[in-house]
Amino acid sequence: MKYQMIPVTPFEQNCTVFWCEETGLAAVIDPGGDVDRIQAFLTAQSLSLAVILLTHGHIDHAGGTAALARLYPSAPVEGPHEADRYWIDGLAQQSRMFGFPAVEAFSPDRWLADGDAVRFGNVLLEVLHCPGHTPGHVVLFHRESGLVQVGDVLFQGSIGRTDFPGGDHDTLLASIKQKLFALGDEVDFIPGHGPMSTLGEERRYNPFLSGRFG
Repeated sequence: MKYQMIPVTPFEQNCTVFWCEETGLAAVIDPGGDVDRIQAFLTAQSLSLAVILLTHGHIDHAGGTAALARLYPSAPVEGPHEADRYWIDGLAQQSRMFGFPAVEAFSPDRWLADGDAVRFGNVLLEVLHCPGHTPGHVVLFHRESGLVQVGDVLFQGSIGRTDFPGGDHDTLLASIKQKLFALGDEVDFIPGHGPMSTLGEERRYNPFLSGRFG
């Protein structure tokens, strides 16, 4: 599997494209906006969009979903967990609150749950439900390459905010320590914002997880 991060929206959110090298089938994760940039990348790489995946329902991660789905009507929208339904239903209000362009409403074709799998081409992604930043946040793990897309659960040197409605600090820490760190120290992760890191680096040095902050 290959991947490419494409920063989108004024929040520089890491929209990510995963694709199967053998088949050219791709997944777009968290198309928060700037759909023209996402489409241009898919076209330049001669990729066929097979599925649109959402880690959670915040505007900078989900705002471009309906527009992208309209361009690729055969690609279903999957995720997040249904506990984020209220965030998805409130995308129009979120766009006004944060000064984003107006967004189109949509309903995911499939809500994801812990233990589910997503397949495109020869790629299989494991779904882990990791609430705390939002109640319905999921992460997507490609075990074969040791790579996980964690959305806004964990960052290099930081963790996700928990001051939005439905956020919970203790729940977030439990998701990180019990779900993410169990994947192994050598696993690389792509966060929703900022640079990549490894789970081992964050377990050892992240100040929010060592007790120095938070």
